[in-house]
Amino acid sequence: MKKPQAIASGPTGTLTVLSVSPFEEDCLSLMAIVGHSTWRLFHAHDLGSAVALLQQHEIAVVLCERDLPSGTWIDLLESLRSLPDPPSLIVASRLADERLWAEALNLGAWDVLAKPFDRREVFRSVKSAWQHWYGQIPMRAAAMTAMSAAS
Repeated sequence: MKKPQAIASGPTGTLTVLSVSPFEEDCLSLMAIVGHSTWRLFHAHDLGSAVALLQQHEIAVVLCERDLPSGTWIDLLESLRSLPDPPSLIVASRLADERLWAEALNLGAWDVLAKPFDRREVFRSVKSAWQHWYGQIPMRAAAMTAMSAAS
């Protein structure tokens, strides 16, 4: 099996991904996919534990099951917006159709992945989401500097 293409890491030195899913097979599948990479993978089974992990760690990308025991990916997206550097959100579902894709992108998710997970698609989507997240950090810092200088 080929190793994934190297990706520059964020401020913590490691690309961090949070998987939010009540399904153990999602966790196992993602562990098998990213296990040979330098990525750090966190797991949460519900909305509450996901929010707790997001408050404790700098997470760049969240891969969230469409439906959670305590809410949906939309609830998690709303929680992400309150974070200083909100991670990019990827929605995952066995029913990843055009309707879900359109809804997710319109509401602010980065991408939608079909399950079962395809290794290449996971790497493509997470890499793209990470690049978006990482690119937002300098822009936020520049905006804050400009606002401070203007006052």
